[in-house]
Amino acid sequence: MKSTAPEVWDNAATRQWVAWLLAGYRRAVGNDLVTPADAATLYGTPDVVVSHRWSDDPLFVYANAAAQKMWGYSWQQFVGLPSRLSAPPEERLGRAQLLQDGLARGAVVVHDLIRITANGRRFRVHDITLWNVLDDHDCVVGQAATYGTFSWLDA
Repeated sequence: MKSTAPEVWDNAATRQWVAWLLAGYRRAVGNDLVTPADAATLYGTPDVVVSHRWSDDPLFVYANAAAQKMWGYSWQQFVGLPSRLSAPPEERLGRAQLLQDGLARGAVVVHDLIRITANGRRFRVHDITLWNVLDDHDCVVGQAATYGTFSWLDA
C-alpha cells in the first residue's frame, strides 16, 4: 500500500528553494534542468542535483534522491551538512575556488572533480555544471550543481 504521507522534501521552504534553483539554471544555461520544471521531477531525476545556501561555510539545503543514493546520506543527514565535506580534504581548496568562479560567472562547467561519499569512497565526476541560485530579487542565495556521469576511483 502506497503511503499518503508527504515526502521529506515536500514542504514550502524546499519547494521555494527548488523554484529558485530551477530558475537559476534556466537563466544560466538557457534551458530547463528537468521537464516539467517542478520539485517532484527534480527529486526523481536520475542525474545528481545538490545545492547549498551561500555563507562562509555553505550548508546543503537540497539533495535529490540520486544524490542521496550516491553519497550515502539520507535527506535528514544531507540537509545541513557542510558542503565542503563533499570533497576530500586535499580537494577543498580547489572546490572553494570553483565556488568563487561560479559566483563571479553565474555558471561554470568543470570536468574531472574528485568527491567523497559518506563512507569515504571516492569518485570522479566527469562533467559537472555549477550555477548560482537567485532569489526573487535576483540576489545570490546559494549555488547548485548537477552531473550525470561519474566513475568510482576504487573500481
